[in-house]
Amino acid sequence: MNGLRSALGFLTILPVAPRYAGGLAAARGWFPVAGLLLGVVLAGADLLMHWGYPLFTDVYRPFPPLLSAAILTVLLVALTRALHLDGFMDCCDALLGGFSRERRLEILRDSHVGAFAVAGVVSLLLVKVAALTALPPVGRVWVLLAVPCLSRWAMLLVLELFPYARRDGIGVPFQPRGGRWQLLAGLCVAVAVTLAFTGFAGLALMGMVTIVALGIAGWASKLLGGVTGDVYGAVNEISEAAALALAAILAFAVSESFLQPIHRLFW
Repeated sequence: MNGLRSALGFLTILPVAPRYAGGLAAARGWFPVAGLLLGVVLAGADLLMHWGYPLFTDVYRPFPPLLSAAILTVLLVALTRALHLDGFMDCCDALLGGFSRERRLEILRDSHVGAFAVAGVVSLLLVKVAALTALPPVGRVWVLLAVPCLSRWAMLLVLELFPYARRDGIGVPFQPRGGRWQLLAGLCVAVAVTLAFTGFAGLALMGMVTIVALGIAGWASKLLGGVTGDVYGAVNEISEAAALALAAILAFAVSESFLQPIHRLFW
């Protein structure tokens, strides 16, 4: 179970990581499970806000959707220590502002924040908040359960398929590659979670996440000669925002009940 503890200790604020780093190479296969646990916390917070709010008022009023979306977005950042968000910001500066492989890798290690990072993170958070606000209550809790799992599946996919650009870095302990059983296990978890919580329509979310992950990693690999830990974070953040946006679009364009648990399809 050191792999699971390592995944939770690395990807979340939970103090459960083993005392030695030997479990990090085995942690990759548990990334979707760690994402699922994050989704459980987010879904629980969302339900608490909407069920608990009427207790403090004489007349039932739904919790302000924009406020709840902002709270959920901030909660996800806090639960992950902004780890992936930091990688996304670094990638914005390096991939958009660098003009050579060496300069891009240098920017990735620079602790300063540039204009590309600020513009990128503001845009990303705006998309997440807007997508969560647009999601209907009937389907939002199920999307919250599924999307963090899918974005961590995206990281697992990139970890397995793309070479690492450095000899050292935050992603090195998760190497070497070759654990295809971990990729298969993560795929099974992601598919099961997607179908269980968002039905067959949720496979569109998984397809979106996979395409985004491969696109971002392929682009970064071309510019950097491989991927880095910051690229893993960027893949997670962008695929997460893309999945939330697609879920909101599907619910708006098709039906509010389009994304729902699979068992409801047979009721």
